[in-house]
Amino acid sequence: MESVWLMITNLGRDEVFIVALALYTWLVSPRGGRQLGVAFALSYLLNAALKYGLNLPRPFTDDPSVASAAARATAGGPGLPSGHSQLAATLWWGIAAQVRRPWVTGVTLALVALIAASRLVLHVHYPSDVAVGLLLGGAFALLAARGAFPQAGALRWAPPLAALVVAALLPIGAPREFAVGLGLAAGFWFARPTFTPPRDLAGRLIVALAGLTVVFAVYFGLGALPAGIKEIGLVRALRYALLVLVAAEGVPLLLRRWLPGEPLPAQPATRHAPVTGTR
Repeated sequence: MESVWLMITNLGRDEVFIVALALYTWLVSPRGGRQLGVAFALSYLLNAALKYGLNLPRPFTDDPSVASAAARATAGGPGLPSGHSQLAATLWWGIAAQVRRPWVTGVTLALVALIAASRLVLHVHYPSDVAVGLLLGGAFALLAARGAFPQAGALRWAPPLAALVVAALLPIGAPREFAVGLGLAAGFWFARPTFTPPRDLAGRLIVALAGLTVVFAVYFGLGALPAGIKEIGLVRALRYALLVLVAAEGVPLLLRRWLPGEPLPAQPATRHAPVTGTR
């Protein structure tokens, strides 16, 4: 039975979040995907700050026998709040809050509940860790649905630049989560996905398969950098920022046949600039 719970808890891994965010952006809502991505990055950063700031133990800290080695392998860093619970709630409840369809809400509620329960069954978190994670995840899900992250003028490049400067100032040995979160925040904030999702099944399949192939080629390619280089805070942040930009802007450019640009708004006719059939 533990193998089933391990499979469920692994739905809270970074790779699953990458797939879900990419597919949601390409196939459902480009602009909503960017909003969700920024909220997810901020949730990621807060989770890391609380974990390492509070530095509270996990159930197996004093008694390793309560959790198997496989379960402990899914638990990185201190306990409060549960990262799996918080980030899963941010992502899946954020999608539900944007889509607003009853069946999506039901599926995402069940999925997050299972992921949260797996952390308790595997004895890698206390109930308080999971409860706080779910509350924070719910708050960031609302931010993904109702928040506004402007991009006009300097507001497009200044926040990403600030995130990368902070990443460059991270001390050696700082937990990787800080650089990852800063990179995600920079990438999603700067991204400007201006394409239309495919409507036919064939187009959706082509975009999903080809797009994920490109994204994971970049993901594993950047992960193959020498350890001494890729573990530098700024380099790690740039890796994740680049990954986001490849997904949000590079893939649509490569697959523009199936992800065409959004049509420009119609211009009203005037006496000085009549609209012709060629415009």
